[in-house]
Amino acid sequence: MSRIATTFERLRGEGRGGLITYVTAGDPDLDRAPAILRALDRAGADIIEVGVPFSDPIADGPAIQRASERALAGGSHLGAALDLVAAVRDDVRAPLVLFTYLNPVIRMGLAAFAARASAAGVDGVLLLDLPIEESAATRATLDGHHLDQVFLLSPTTTDVRLAEAARLGRGFLYAISRLGVTGARASVASTARPLVERVRAVTSLPVALGFGVSRPEHVAEVFAFADAVVVGSALVDVIGQTAAAGGDVPKAAGDFVRWLRPMGGSS
Repeated sequence: MSRIATTFERLRGEGRGGLITYVTAGDPDLDRAPAILRALDRAGADIIEVGVPFSDPIADGPAIQRASERALAGGSHLGAALDLVAAVRDDVRAPLVLFTYLNPVIRMGLAAFAARASAAGVDGVLLLDLPIEESAATRATLDGHHLDQVFLLSPTTTDVRLAEAARLGRGFLYAISRLGVTGARASVASTARPLVERVRAVTSLPVALGFGVSRPEHVAEVFAFADAVVVGSALVDVIGQTAAAGGDVPKAAGDFVRWLRPMGGSS
């Protein structure tokens, strides 16, 4: 059983939802990146998504675009993200999911990427712009290296594509609450619960909901109908603002996670 599957099994046994946090690898710089991941883990993040900075992040809003720019300027890239995972793997309990666009993986080579990701301790991979219909071969390669392939599903995903994602997916399925790019919002989208219900109708895989979640009340609301919630842009904003102010970035990141789920501490 994968580390991701074990985590969701534990969460079910504890009767609670999972908190998934997203950060961009190398933001605000490569030196502080390992401490940020360790701080998120200690603060109670159940799964940590590590985003690979990319020059054209078409699905990302301003916060993550700026994070990618900072990370790229500091020398981060796919290889650096894998090195980051390897550097913290022994210290971090939470599963680590690599979140990347397809282009950097193609440049590295899928087989080389899968081997290196597995050796680094990556647990799952979300290839953001890989169409479900073209992902069977990729899934086979990732499976061969014990990497869970996670799929992104939107309110406009057809039932046929939902079923295919359920067949090919591993670990969990990532449902996005609204159309458009990432970014913190004032409320959880009305399309969120219906999408999760549609996903649940075709799979027993855990369902995580993201895009727009930024406050403790959002987290509590999503836990009522999904297995996990993903918080990205709001956390990335905290990292960027704290770094700009010369503050303690790992501490600020950990404090934000504890604020999102007030009981805090390790799960």
